[in-house]
Amino acid sequence: VQLQAYGGGLVQAGGSLRLSCAASGRTFSSYVMGWFRQAPGKEREFAAAISWSGGSTYYADSVKGRFTISRDNAKNTVYLQMNSLKPEDTAVYYCAQGASGSYPTPFASWGQGTLVTVSS
Repeated sequence: VQLQAYGGGLVQAGGSLRLSCAASGRTFSSYVMGWFRQAPGKEREFAAAISWSGGSTYYADSVKGRFTISRDNAKNTVYLQMNSLKPEDTAVYYCAQGASGSYPTPFASWGQGTLVTVSS
């Protein structure tokens, strides 16, 4: 599967951004999709995941209540709506595809990242 993430950019603290990730080459609708992030000098961490149907979502405590993951299986696209952004949300954001349709699952396929920078 090929994953293409986009939508990153520079935003002020308190602002919003929506990331998108388009998938091709593998049945998109059968698998969990996730968003991860890697801040400068830190390890990559989990941010959010969504089941194959979109019926179940999962969030890291650090983003819960501010970020919303969703998917459109007809468009082979997963989204991450990020609200109330904080400087500590600055990171490269990666989308990934899970190995199964339900979470938890290993994430085996990764896209290139998109940079989100939140200024104070």
